[in-house]
Amino acid sequence: MSADSGLITTLIALVAAALALVLAGVVLFLQLRLRRSITLMEIVEGRETMVDVIGRTLQDFEQLREDVIEIDRALTQTQRDLADSLRHVSVVRYDAFGDLGGRFSFSAALLDDSGDGIVLTSIHGRSETRTYVKGLTGGRSDIDLSPEERRAVQLARGEES
Repeated sequence: MSADSGLITTLIALVAAALALVLAGVVLFLQLRLRRSITLMEIVEGRETMVDVIGRTLQDFEQLREDVIEIDRALTQTQRDLADSLRHVSVVRYDAFGDLGGRFSFSAALLDDSGDGIVLTSIHGRSETRTYVKGLTGGRSDIDLSPEERRAVQLARGEES
């Protein structure tokens, strides 16, 4: 048993020595990193210091912040412009008179996001065509809308019925 005890004692001593070496390596590594950091912070002529790097980085962040604010302003203006554009469009074609076929008459609604815009109607007859324009505010007109015009407004506003 004493041979086994001696072997175990030797193994424990070797493991302890290996741990001591690893610990010494970690301490040496940390000391080198600390010295390097201190060297970077010292003012050395002709070289950029850590303080210079931090200052430049903060300036870059400030410029980035200003750029983001400007982009946000432009995006907000673009959203306003888009909401005011006549981008909701629908066309309803129909036969205005029973004796004509081909659905040559139509009502077209052109609206912005709040329902403001126009309804353009063209009534096609055998001998003439008449065109009418009615203004809309909030999807409503001061002039009565025909069923086809109301349908065109509903479709342009995305209201299915």
